[in-house]
Amino acid sequence: QDSSSPLMEQLNFFHDHTLLILTMITILVGYIMGMLMFNQFTNRFLLHGQTIEIIWTVLPAIILMFIAFPSLRLLYLMDEINTPSITLKSIGHQWYWSYEYSDFLNLEFDSYMMPTNELEMNGFRLLDVDNRIVLPMNNQIRILVTATDVLHSWTIPSLGVKVDATPGRLNQINFIINRPGLFFGQCSEICGANHSFMPIV
Repeated sequence: QDSSSPLMEQLNFFHDHTLLILTMITILVGYIMGMLMFNQFTNRFLLHGQTIEIIWTVLPAIILMFIAFPSLRLLYLMDEINTPSITLKSIGHQWYWSYEYSDFLNLEFDSYMMPTNELEMNGFRLLDVDNRIVLPMNNQIRILVTATDVLHSWTIPSLGVKVDATPGRLNQINFIINRPGLFFGQCSEICGANHSFMPIV
C-alpha cells in the first residue's frame, strides 16, 4: 500500500533500495554461473589466488553494510517515542477491538466488524467496523496496545504499524499520519476461530 506516514515511506524506500542490491547480486552470480557452464577454458596451474579471495570476501561484506546501516537506522527510528499529542489505548479481545482515549475522561468504545448483511453499498466487506477510530493528522500519536485473552496484533500496513497485543503487557508505538483518509488494518496474530474478522479502521 502507499504510505500515509513518514516511517512507512522510509520503509518503502528501504525495500526498493534492498531489492536493487539483491537484483544486482542475482544478475552477477547468474552471469558467472552461466559463464562457468558454457566456457571451455581451464587453467591447469591455478591453485590459489590470494588477491581474488580477498576481493570476494571484502566486497560482499561492504555490500551487506549498505543493507545493514539503513536497516538499523529505521529500526531505531521506529522505536523512537516523541512527546505525543494524543494517546489511544487499543485492547484486543476475541474477536473485536476496544479503544480508550486516555487523554479524555470517559471516552471508550468497542469496535466490531460490520456483518455483510448490514453493510452500506460503499462499505468494504470484512474490513469495515461499526465504530471507527478518529485520529488527527500531522500530530504525534501514541498507541498503547494490550489484550485481555490471547495474543492479537494491531496492524495498519499503510501507516507502517504492527504491534503485538499481549495479555498482561502494555506495548507502545508512535506514528504520524501525514494525509487524511481511511486506513484499514486487521489483526495479524492467529488468535482463534474468528481471527480474520477483527478489522481496524
